[in-house]
Amino acid sequence: MGGILDKITDFIKEMLQGWVLSNLENMFTDVNEKVGTIAGEVSKTPSTWNSGIFSMVRTLSENVIIPIAGMIISFVLIYELITMVIDKNNMHDFDTSLFFRFIFKACIAVSLLSQTFDIVMAVFDVGSHVVTQAASTISGSTSLDVQSALVTMFNHQLKDMGIGELIGLGMETMIISLCMNIMSVLITVILYGRMIEIYLYVSVAPIPAATVTNREWGSVGTNYLKGLIALAFQGFFIMVCVAIYAVLVTSVTVASNLHTALWSVAAYTVILCFSLFKTGSLSKSIFNAH
Repeated sequence: MGGILDKITDFIKEMLQGWVLSNLENMFTDVNEKVGTIAGEVSKTPSTWNSGIFSMVRTLSENVIIPIAGMIISFVLIYELITMVIDKNNMHDFDTSLFFRFIFKACIAVSLLSQTFDIVMAVFDVGSHVVTQAASTISGSTSLDVQSALVTMFNHQLKDMGIGELIGLGMETMIISLCMNIMSVLITVILYGRMIEIYLYVSVAPIPAATVTNREWGSVGTNYLKGLIALAFQGFFIMVCVAIYAVLVTSVTVASNLHTALWSVAAYTVILCFSLFKTGSLSKSIFNAH
């Protein structure tokens, strides 16, 4: 009778061990894939991330936004001329250089408006270069083989686990696996959300560019440029977060307890997602964009 119970117990334990191992092997697959592709995603410029969307945004900007920007720049230049005349005591202190300065400023304003897309793309080219250099400088791989470390730990502790502990560990791995899938979706949302925000910024670029040369209205264009730089350098901050995550997760291999290792990696992944969400506001704060 005792032999039959032992065989039933061993069979149940084998089933539970297989369940736990399956959970461990698949737990971090999606997160690892997302973390491993972050460097490639954030280093892309708007034109290389999705050429179809970029082409559509550029067409909308040229056909819809530039005519509006043209009206704005006309108003700004007229307002500038009126201001310059009034500042000279209603032309009592007339100076012919006044009109040369006005024409020079108007030429600069029109040139900036006509080259807006090139300027915007130059900002993101610089940001892409910074991210690429950061990715090559970061030591260690951002695609971490967490599963093998956890499976190795599980195999070492396998003989000491009873049915109750295996059931508990199976439920534990199921919950963490669900959380990891949610984290993977959140990472995708952050990366795609940043690119969509970039496309929205790019689509209206001519309007703030039309205000840059005016003293009163120039703050619109200046703040827009700050926002562009903040978005470009957000990719760098994302890479720093990934590098910190890589260092933290490698410590899982020295953990002696499987439960501690599981929850530690889960906690690090939650911290990574929270940090990625904060990179946008942090970058805007640093570059004083609002």
